[in-house]
Amino acid sequence: MIPFVHLIGPGGAGKTTVGPLLAQRLAWRFVDLDQVFIAQQGDVAAFMARHGYAGYAARNIETYEQLRAAATAPTVLAMSSGFMTYSADVSKRYPALRDAIEADPLTALLLPSFEFERCVELVVERQLCRPYLRGDRASETRRIRERHPVFMALRCERFISEGEPAAIACEVERFVRSRLSS
Repeated sequence: MIPFVHLIGPGGAGKTTVGPLLAQRLAWRFVDLDQVFIAQQGDVAAFMARHGYAGYAARNIETYEQLRAAATAPTVLAMSSGFMTYSADVSKRYPALRDAIEADPLTALLLPSFEFERCVELVVERQLCRPYLRGDRASETRRIRERHPVFMALRCERFISEGEPAAIACEVERFVRSRLSS
């Protein structure tokens, strides 16, 4: 099976910043699941307006499965921010898929802080700086407050992403190389 590094975490955790740096260090390809979804389906907010969040989540799961099945090279994959937090009934295949990603020895959770309030503060500030997002402070705060406990309960390797992206990529690279050599 082609190795994948799954970078998971909330929006604003650094997945799309650290991911390309990590991929370059490993000489692997980098893929951003959100960008693949957008290339196939168009604007995420418009898709959700037509199909609802559950429809988006189900389609995003399909997008991931297609991407994974078509992989021909080792890949660093920045997962969508909510991917690991979807409702278990969004797809029949989702619970097993989520469990497999969580258990994958190359899955890395990025969070700007493990401390709840600091993580909320950093994620909200980062998300509000993104011009393509239509969220506001209240909705971004609610989202990370709901998702943080879910992320913290995941049984995978964790990395604090508040520092310099190149240093974080180096730290994740060491983790990946150690897992690949064992």
